[in-house]
Amino acid sequence: MGLARLDGRTCLVTGATSGIGQETARGLAALGAHVVIVGRDRERAESARKAIIEETGNPRVDVLLADLSSLAGIRGLANEFLATYPALHVLVNNAGIVELKRTTTVDGFEKTFAVNHLGYFLLTNLLLPKLRASAPARIVNVASEAHRLGRIDLADLQSEKRYAAMRVYGTSKLLNILFTVALAERLAGSGVTANSLHPGAVATRLGKQNGGFAKLLIGLLRPFFLTAEQGAANSIFVAASDELADVSGKYFVKQRAVAASHRSQRPGLARRLWVRSAELVGLPE
Repeated sequence: MGLARLDGRTCLVTGATSGIGQETARGLAALGAHVVIVGRDRERAESARKAIIEETGNPRVDVLLADLSSLAGIRGLANEFLATYPALHVLVNNAGIVELKRTTTVDGFEKTFAVNHLGYFLLTNLLLPKLRASAPARIVNVASEAHRLGRIDLADLQSEKRYAAMRVYGTSKLLNILFTVALAERLAGSGVTANSLHPGAVATRLGKQNGGFAKLLIGLLRPFFLTAEQGAANSIFVAASDELADVSGKYFVKQRAVAASHRSQRPGLARRLWVRSAELVGLPE
């Protein structure tokens, strides 16, 4: 794969207490990085940290706790990271959810939209000054081929008119790619790159909070899933491949840049989405 060593580099991985996120953190630690994993539950986060250290022999693995469905939680995470770490070389926005029924966050946002898009958007923007100062640096946004199911209505980003779980999830992943397109455009020439990717169909905890039906569906499909380690390979590739030092704004599947859906390749829409997202999270455009 041509992965670069990451000794002396600091990486932040969200949703890193299980599944693809934990395997991504493990892979980056194995390359010598100082890895900071983000999770909600302290016990699970500490368990993941210990497992990564044992498996890689790299003791430089830290834990930060945050509720990424809350704007205050995201701001607290960013503030704690900025106060603790002198540099940030790789940000992997990996945390994600899918909800069978429409629910809202403490801030009143539809939850899938809040975690999967606004979480990426706000955390990345709050950490951008550190990323710029640490350049060369990379932003890795974990999207999905499910983005091809997505449809964007800027007047109904929170699915108040109609809620269909997979369509909403697919839309959130389409938003990830559009965000990456706009981000890459804004970061051109800064030494910071931004790319998105599809990890593959992976048997993780995603969707397990939705009860018996979701668990049954995951169980039936499990033989066709990749392992978390296989799914994380693409994230690790985009984060560390020496071939991608100057590549930005691309979408990767199986460690190759491929064409995402035509809906994701609309710079004008990406810019409008940026402005609307900034309004929702209270950031200057």
